[in-house]
Amino acid sequence: MNRVLVVDDEPQILRALAINLRARHYEVFTAATGTEALATAASHPPDMVILDLGLPDMDGIEVVRGLRGWSTAPIVILSGRTDSTDKVEALDAGADDYLTKPFGVDELMARMRAVLRRATPPEAQPIVTFGHTTVDLASRRVTMRDGDHVVDVRLTPTEWHLLEVLLRHPGKLLTPQLLLNEVWGPGYETAGGNLRVYMAKLRRKLEASPARPQHLLTEPGMGYRFQPDQSERV
Repeated sequence: MNRVLVVDDEPQILRALAINLRARHYEVFTAATGTEALATAASHPPDMVILDLGLPDMDGIEVVRGLRGWSTAPIVILSGRTDSTDKVEALDAGADDYLTKPFGVDELMARMRAVLRRATPPEAQPIVTFGHTTVDLASRRVTMRDGDHVVDVRLTPTEWHLLEVLLRHPGKLLTPQLLLNEVWGPGYETAGGNLRVYMAKLRRKLEASPARPQHLLTEPGMGYRFQPDQSERV
């Protein structure tokens, strides 16, 4: 049974989430303040955390940083803040996903299952297939089906590196700063134009419809996400 810590200063949300989670066989602990959240997490280490940013005693981002000092448990932000700056800051601090209030319970449960699955992944699979594209991470080869034929897709080193980072975090929202640092290195954290250009190149080469991508997605104001095929989604 997975243990979930729910942190929110709205009693009705705490109660509703606790009822829904327990009905789905999660063990639930709740906290209404950041201080209580950190103390509860220390005494009952969670498998994942659902966290509001607007807490009465401290900003939820400080709670993220406090948890990340010792815990790798997935953190899903559930907040009324819609500003992209808040979202990016929370993700950079160590949160795994961000859902804006008001929210649907089914979507929240799907996000939870996804981050829990990523937190305990099976043995790494060197081959990733999505749409008509197959990527062999071990041999660094990309192919696409074209009718009855399979054709090789040529990627530049930068395109490959960007694709590899995305594929190794399926379903996870990755901030521009993280991707820029991973692919281009320190000093490029503000070079968002580079990232947009190379994401567009990957879509043209790998998506069936680059204008309406199904797998290499942009989350406006937040970052980018590799979305596996429908059959692999939670």
